[in-house]
Amino acid sequence: MALQKMSLSEKRSVISLASIMSLRMLGLFMVIPLFALYVTHLSGTTPLLVGLTMGIYGLTQAIFQIPLGALSDHFGRKRIIALGLLIFMLGSVIAALANSIGVILLGRALQGAGAVGSTIMALIADLTSEEQRTKAMAMTGMTIGMSFSIAMVLGPMLAPWIQVSGIFWLAAVLSIISLIILFTVVPTPTLSTWHREAEPDLHQLPNILKHSELARFNIGIFCLHAIFTASFIAIPISLQNMAGLKSDHQWALYLPTLLLAFCISIVCIVMAEKKHRIKPFFIAAVVLLAAAEISLWIFANNLLISALNLLLFFTAFSLLEAFLPSLVSKTAPPARKGTALGIYSFSQFFGIFVGGAVGGWLYGTFGLTDVHLFCAILAIIWLAIAFTMKNPQYSLQPSSV
Repeated sequence: MALQKMSLSEKRSVISLASIMSLRMLGLFMVIPLFALYVTHLSGTTPLLVGLTMGIYGLTQAIFQIPLGALSDHFGRKRIIALGLLIFMLGSVIAALANSIGVILLGRALQGAGAVGSTIMALIADLTSEEQRTKAMAMTGMTIGMSFSIAMVLGPMLAPWIQVSGIFWLAAVLSIISLIILFTVVPTPTLSTWHREAEPDLHQLPNILKHSELARFNIGIFCLHAIFTASFIAIPISLQNMAGLKSDHQWALYLPTLLLAFCISIVCIVMAEKKHRIKPFFIAAVVLLAAAEISLWIFANNLLISALNLLLFFTAFSLLEAFLPSLVSKTAPPARKGTALGIYSFSQFFGIFVGGAVGGWLYGTFGLTDVHLFCAILAIIWLAIAFTMKNPQYSLQPSSV
């Protein structure tokens, strides 16, 4: 039987909703490579508060993601997405107007509280057929990944002209654009229902939490985002203060390393899938991540080695960020896939918060480069756990709990 193609209405739904998700991600991530340098000049700043302010959106996103998704079942997807975008916009405006780190902390917390990711995924499920749903989710994930890479370069490029406060204002504008797309382009579903592959079932939480293979992936995404957030407390500062690369020019380092890392990761992902060798590539990526962190710890004052380390770091991050949700989707049983992805998302956002908090504390207590030592240790612990994972089964039917 020929594979059914996605209809024009489904394409419109997926592209428009993926655009909303990506615009929100742009608003969140454009400040990441600038944040640690920017807030050092604000009143009340301490290294711990730098880390907390960087990671606080992960905590509020983890807290509000599932409740907002549940509310959308009762009050409508579009209303909850609009509410989340308005909360995000309010947080962006507060951060843009802030003259102290405490006010930015509040703004970042509100940005995360507008946690509409699960609601957007549920609306995509409402607007697509069951046969097209996996493809729709994959398209959305690819768009989010691209927005991350664009944000990491665009933020440092724009900062010399509009400053970091201007980037927060831009995030607010992106929220307005997202609201316009939501109400003018996104179709309204005739019926909103609960989807087991897109939404969590709280009754299934104990079974999923006991699933050892899924637990490895949840620990993995926690470690990955804790490492990422902690690293970007240290990287922009060490590039400027130790390697001599001013913040205005750091985009020129991020751009080629991100592009090359993206190309390398695509080749590796294709090879891993084609040869059914995901586990070796996955293990190699964790090793690469640990090696990059160790080298960043030792050679923070060498610009050339730092550039190579960033290439290793972004390559490993891109590979693992692509592998992990795919592994969760392949491993989770169909009836519990939404629950498995809900726990996975919580682990990801909580990792962002812990990485920021611990990274900031280490920076203030022991020094900047020791943040990378912490990240290296975390990657090594993850490596020990990842070694025990099973090579994924390439059957059409996921495993059962």
